[in-house]
Amino acid sequence: EALKNGREHNYEDVLNMRESYDRRRRLMVDSFRNMGLDCFEPYGAFYVFPSIKPTGMDSETFCKRLLEEKKIACVPGGAFGQSGEGHIRCCYATALDKLNIALERMADFVAANR
Repeated sequence: EALKNGREHNYEDVLNMRESYDRRRRLMVDSFRNMGLDCFEPYGAFYVFPSIKPTGMDSETFCKRLLEEKKIACVPGGAFGQSGEGHIRCCYATALDKLNIALERMADFVAANR
């Protein structure tokens, strides 16, 4: 679609989208760090992979409880191999208002489980 109907010499849409993803990326990374969870800052994806080790839960338990208790879905880091255990994978390819709600709920969950 972009190749057929995209604006050939107008990169405004691309720049706007890039800024939007950057804003959401920074929000996610900063929010996890404010929760006391280490989080590497990604530079080429729309996922973050914060450590959940301070909660004492394995990644599957964390994700299952987060879904059941706060209605927030994440992928257990263990799904990405042994080195992913102790982390969760969270996508920020959604609306900013939804991310804010999810992060607020996650902060409550993490605070209650430290």
